[in-house]
Amino acid sequence: MKVEEVVERLGLSEKVEILGYVEDAQLPDLYSNARALLIPSLYEGFGLPIVEAFSQGTPVLTSNCGAMKEVAGDAALLVNPLDVEGMARGLVKLTTEQALVERLQRNALARLNMFCWERSAAKTLSVLEGSYQARRT
Repeated sequence: MKVEEVVERLGLSEKVEILGYVEDAQLPDLYSNARALLIPSLYEGFGLPIVEAFSQGTPVLTSNCGAMKEVAGDAALLVNPLDVEGMARGLVKLTTEQALVERLQRNALARLNMFCWERSAAKTLSVLEGSYQARRT
């Protein structure tokens, strides 16, 4: 069953908009106007949408496994991506528990420092220099 069919069957057509592809320039506005980001991925190399949502103060609900858990840490609600009821409970929390949302937003801002380009470049350079030095000895 397609997402559109589920939305229609549940009578949520007036509340849910399926966007499809969006340009990168649209993302900040979409994230900042979203109540939450739900990204229940089973397999992901890196959760860039999580970091993007963090940067806009958007609460995140994501998988408790793989890269999602590592990227999100204590700044998101983590759920079993196969537990639909658990995801639903998490979304209810994110829309009703303001103290939880504020705690996640604070944690997200602190966590963003881990993902800046300067830090990534410095770590990459350090690894390359270490490798170069090891080859010289």
